Amino acid sequence: MTETRVVIADDHPLYREGVARSLEQSGRYRVVGQAACGRDAVEMVEALRPQLVLLDLSMPDGGHWALTRIAGAPEAPLVAMLTVSEDDDAVLAALGAGAAGYILKGVGSRELVRILDDLTAGRSYVAPSLAAKVLTRMNAPRRGPAQASPLDTLTRREEDILRLVAEGKSNREVGLALDLREKTVKHYMTTILQKLQVRNRTEAALLAQTHWHGS
Repeated sequence: MTETRVVIADDHPLYREGVARSLEQSGRYRVVGQAACGRDAVEMVEALRPQLVLLDLSMPDGGHWALTRIAGAPEAPLVAMLTVSEDDDAVLAALGAGAAGYILKGVGSRELVRILDDLTAGRSYVAPSLAAKVLTRMNAPRRGPAQASPLDTLTRREEDILRLVAEGKSNREVGLALDLREKTVKHYMTTILQKLQVRNRTEAALLAQTHWHGS
């Protein structure tokens, strides 16, 4: 099995080293670098080319600052926030800047590995305790009896794809389920994001979950 190369950025060395140890022990991840600030994280990612980066928000230079530079680079790695911040503004800002996941530090080592397995498989993740707040913020501008849901603008095929994405399936898994090429699913997802006026598949999935599950 090929190990996923990881960079961890956190200014608390004991916590950072503990996360690194847990990932290494899983046998599926190899920690190639550890940074104590955002600037070091950016430089480390440029030098080591990891496939996955874990960023704390509250560290020197700022995790969000590092996220915008790492996620905005060509051939950017997968980035997930690993933080204590439960502020919904922070969650939305991270997702909007390109984070694939928002993980709270209270998570156990086995659960962390499981979440990262999902992220590397193409799924997205927001800590369950934060999902409801994120949904509320996402839906607030759209509320009102005169406004139709943007989900109503989707074609049947787009809806089928989004329902599978909302279940946590990756583009590859969606393609297998619907007999589509992965590249075709990606094209559909681009259109879906534009129609829903959301920034990424995580926001699209959350919007779909609250709309369809509440219907």
